Order: sequence, then structure tokens, then C-alpha cells
Amino acid sequence: MGKVVVVGITGASGIIYGRRIAEEIGKSAEVRLIISKTAREIARHEAVDLDGLRAIPYRNEDLGAIISSGSFRHDGMVIAPCSMKTLAGIAHGYAETLVTRAADVTLKERRRCILLLREMPLSRIHLQNMLAAHDAGATVMVASPAFYHRPRTIEQLVDMVVARVLDHLEIPHDLPVRWGGYDA
Repeated sequence: MGKVVVVGITGASGIIYGRRIAEEIGKSAEVRLIISKTAREIARHEAVDLDGLRAIPYRNEDLGAIISSGSFRHDGMVIAPCSMKTLAGIAHGYAETLVTRAADVTLKERRRCILLLREMPLSRIHLQNMLAAHDAGATVMVASPAFYHRPRTIEQLVDMVVARVLDHLEIPHDLPVRWGGYDA
């Protein structure tokens, strides 16, 4: 396993996205995982099991963790779902948690940083924070699956979004979600 990816799961609905992303990355790369306290509460509510992931775990309160330093080499970071609070912290350099500190360091080191948002509607403040994060170097994605692959289950909808995140991280996968043209 040559690649290392930092995965943050924060307190927004859609915890299944973070779980699936960590699972898929863990098949071919090392995962460094941060799960916020609120994410754990939401996971219980949404009946998503966050245990048993193949990952090295960190506490979100541990600002001294190795992944909080620019000297820690990794191949990118994804926060899924990324809460609006986390987005605001990243957009404005307010690194009060390990997730926001690791994202801050990822951006300053010019590494891939993907923020997968799951919120609607978006306020002007959300949009401004998205633009600020983008301008700082983050890739802002919204958990908005396509339907050209004719999904029949929630898992297929989730995997559509997961595949796009993995593509941007250059993580190989075999999720069947590629556009095949109108005749496919």
C-alpha cells in the first residue's frame, strides 16, 4: 500500500458517504481516519456502523496527532460528509479540531483536499464559504448523484458519489458508475 489518505467524517447527515469512502480507499491505500463526536451521534441515528473500518483512527480533539503536521506525507484528504461548520472552519483557517487542522495543513501543503457537502438549500454564507475553500485549493463536491446508471438502491446512489470522490483522489475502484453513452 503506497498511498495514504486522510478521511474525516463530520457531523452532517449522510454518514454513509464517509463510511463507503473509507471502505473503498482502504482496499488499496492506508486510511487515517478522524470521526467527530457529532458524526458518531448521527451515525447511530442513521444506523450506519462506523466500527470495523480498516483505518488508523484519531480523536478529533487530538490536535497534536501526526496528521496535524505538514511534515506528515499523504496523498490527500477527504471530508465526507463535511458539515457546514467544518466548511466554515476550513474556509477561514479556523483549525480548532483535528479535522480542520488536518485540512488546513493539507491545503497549505498543496495536497488534494476534497470537501463532500451534504446540505440544501445553501445559504449565501454557505456559498461564500464554498468559494473561499475552493480558492484556498479545496475541491468542493456536493453529494448529488447522477441517475444515468439507473440506480435501484440507496447503495447505488451513494456509490455514484463515492466513485467521483475516488476518481479525484486517483484511487482505483471498480464501482459500476461510468457514463457509457445514450446507447449503453
